[in-house]
Amino acid sequence: MTKLVRDLMHRGLLTCRPNATLGQVAVLLNQNHVHALIVTDRGGRALGVISDYDLLAGEWLSSDPESMTVMRKLTAADLMSQPVDSVESDMPLCDAVNILIDKEISRLLVTEKGKPVGVISLSDFVASIASKEEPKREIVGDVMSDAILVCRGKTPIVSAARTMTQAGWRSVLVVDAKGKVLGVVSGRSLLPFVKDGVDEKLTVRDVMHAPLTIDIHASLREAADKMIQNHHHRLVVVDDSDPEAFPLGIISSFDIVAAMAHPDSIWQK
Repeated sequence: MTKLVRDLMHRGLLTCRPNATLGQVAVLLNQNHVHALIVTDRGGRALGVISDYDLLAGEWLSSDPESMTVMRKLTAADLMSQPVDSVESDMPLCDAVNILIDKEISRLLVTEKGKPVGVISLSDFVASIASKEEPKREIVGDVMSDAILVCRGKTPIVSAARTMTQAGWRSVLVVDAKGKVLGVVSGRSLLPFVKDGVDEKLTVRDVMHAPLTIDIHASLREAADKMIQNHHHRLVVVDDSDPEAFPLGIISSFDIVAAMAHPDSIWQK
């Protein structure tokens, strides 16, 4: 059966008014974890789109106090892209993909009988690809996170904390110039500095702890047992047959819980 835009779109619109300042737009993007807002008039008519890239342009242009004063007076209407590219919700997904590719854009306003009802973006298409993966839960490699947040040993702990917050991660791997893991910094590693204050000269090397690793082919039971026995929430995934290789990923207690929560998991049947 042919999939339609309505099958993948996000219903509802995150909007701002044309007179919203760039600072206000930044707050809305950050609070809602989105890359763009639809700029609408009082009647709800879509006038344009303002994205995080538009704000980057504003930040880049405000290179001195005088320019900053000018940029702070700009509004969403000044930087938004227009017109807004739109598609009807009953358009086949393949046609919507072609529009994104041909026009080199990242999102489309979705309408029903001409009335704006939602948005479909690159992120929605990426998520649809990920959803096609067959759920498996036998070994560590089935549920681990392939992405890894890393930093060098000389990174200030303030910078590490900021990056962890921005990325939504609870830990960061500390590596040397060749990618060898030196240690791990977790939220718990940073807790004492909430109480005692932060010395800006301290680096992650000063607070990191030794990494706890597990082989990618180990069972989930082994991973869970190792976490419980060592009071750790996450393990660095490695290939024991190639100990010098860069880590393959991270497996956390959350990854295991997420696998349990999956609709096709044996825990849900």
